[in-house]
This record gives sequence, structure tokens and C-alpha cells, in this order.
Amino acid sequence: MAVSMFDLTGKVALVTGGNGGIGLGMAKAMAQAGADICVWGRKPEANAKAEEELKAFGTKVLALQCDVSNEEQVEACFAEAVDKLGKVDACFANAGVGARGTPFHKTTTEEWNQIMSINLDGVFYTFRAAAKHMVERGEGGSLVATSSLSAISGMARGEHYASTKGALLSMCRGLAVEYGKYGIRANAIIPGWIETSITDGWFETEGFQKKVLPRIPARRWGQPEDFGGIAVYFASDASAYHSGDMVIIDGAYINF
Repeated sequence: MAVSMFDLTGKVALVTGGNGGIGLGMAKAMAQAGADICVWGRKPEANAKAEEELKAFGTKVLALQCDVSNEEQVEACFAEAVDKLGKVDACFANAGVGARGTPFHKTTTEEWNQIMSINLDGVFYTFRAAAKHMVERGEGGSLVATSSLSAISGMARGEHYASTKGALLSMCRGLAVEYGKYGIRANAIIPGWIETSITDGWFETEGFQKKVLPRIPARRWGQPEDFGGIAVYFASDASAYHSGDMVIIDGAYINF
């Protein structure tokens, strides 16, 4: 029975920013568990590569070029996903960009708005389309946002990034309350220090090796595949009564 609860056969999962990093790690695990997968990404080459990797699991795969900060593109891509895959049972709003390390008092309005448009507005557009679809289908669904440890701890030179990630926690709690009656649940995942394109080159520096890595009780950097299990759980029937929560996956860093 436990195995069948995590069987995603017949389900469709959409992952924004799913052509690499945490998003692809989640998409691979869900495809392996039997789900049909749609990934969105801005780079055609990365989309094509991810599509080929995901097809190896034998389920249907659709990779679409989409800039989540563009409202019209999100609406069009969501409609295409439903048209070609039939539905969306689980929507993972994972696309995002990192901070540039600009001191707060030197942050331009342009930089602030860019972070907001992708990391916050993009999730709003994505979840709005998903919620509308799920309500109309009447069969429930799962909304999952990728947040960050910066949402619950201070982040110097990245206040705009942290603000978007903190807002996602509040958004998910609100969605859980508003849409619970439709069988729709909403949760957030909080990654710690994970090796992705956003952190590319950081972890090899002396500062990270001497100051950050020793603070991680797991004694290693997180990997995209570390998020496969939680993705399968939130996409599966095993999480049917789990909503309005945040799950921290950081090797116990926040507890050290």
C-alpha cells in the first residue's frame, strides 16, 4: 500500500525552471515514479537537453520555452501543457533568479523589479493559472513553491531576493486556506545550500569551504536529486492532507 501511495502513474506534473538544478531533480524523480512531465525554461538548449533526459523514464514529456515574468507567456504555456498532456495535477513554481550581491543602499529600482518580476510575480501568474485549472477540473491538486532559507533568516545584499522568498511562504499559506475546500493543497520547499547554476562557483571559494560547509551537519552541499523525494510526496496522494506547510531541506544547516 505504501508503494502505491507514491505511484504517480496517470498524474501530470508541471515544473517551472525545470530544465536544470532543483527543478530538474524534482522532475526526474516524478517521471521515474510514473508521472507525465511538463518543464518550463527560458533557454531552448537546456529545455531540449532536459526533455531528452526525462524521456528516458518512459513517460510523456513536454518542454516549453517560457519566461514566467511574462503573464501572457505563462497563460499560453499553461494552456499548451493542458492541451498536450490533458491536465495538471501538481504545479511546482520553481523558476527563479538569485541576488547579485548588491548592497541594499545601492540596489537600483531596476534590479529590485527584476527579482520581483521573476521570483514573485512569476509564481503568482503560474499558481493563478494552476488554481483556475484545478478548480474547474474539480479533482483537487497540489501547488508547491520553491522558497529559500533567506525567507526565514537574514540575507545581507539580497533583501529583494529574500523578500520574494518570504512572500511565497505567505502565499502558500493563503492558498492552502482558500482552496482547501476544492481539494487543492499548497506547500513550500525551503532549500539550503544547493549546488545549482545559481550557486555556480561559490562553493569552491575559501570563504564557503571554511565558513559555510563546516556549519552543515550533513557535511556536504545539497544536490538537485535531494529534492526528488519531497517532489514525489507532494505530487502523490500520500500528501493529500498536508497543506499550508514549509519543508526545509538543508542538511540541518538552519539548526546548527
